[in-house]
Amino acid sequence: MKVILKEDVPDLGSVGEVVNVKDGYARNYLIPQSLAVQASTKSIHQLEHQKKLIEAHKSRVKKDAHVMAEDIEKISCTIPMLVGEQDKLFGSVTSKDIEEALSQEGLNISRKRIILEEPIKSLGVYTVDVRLHAEVTAKLKVWVVAK
Repeated sequence: MKVILKEDVPDLGSVGEVVNVKDGYARNYLIPQSLAVQASTKSIHQLEHQKKLIEAHKSRVKKDAHVMAEDIEKISCTIPMLVGEQDKLFGSVTSKDIEEALSQEGLNISRKRIILEEPIKSLGVYTVDVRLHAEVTAKLKVWVVAK
């Protein structure tokens, strides 16, 4: 029996694939668990239409991410911190601090998208990656200055 997978099934296939399985496996497991639907001409056409919609949505999201990346690369964040002897910071600059600085600039970006390998612990200029999409990463310039 041919079925269209609605979810990834290990050792069988991924979402949207049309696979041929034994009748009992499809009727007793895949279809009742909502992992697949029986492939008919109607469901295949429906699947193709859904794929087109998903692709259009993905391209729109990617285009928006590129626009946002250009906006991010145009600005730089200045984060004032208290410093002690030899210009060492009291505390450190984390992704939360960068998120707050970006929100003051008018950009709402989640701290989960800001990639810091380790917190910033000294004054200076740093380049921080901001992952906006799986394929789009922006470079943000962060200035850490004394208060």
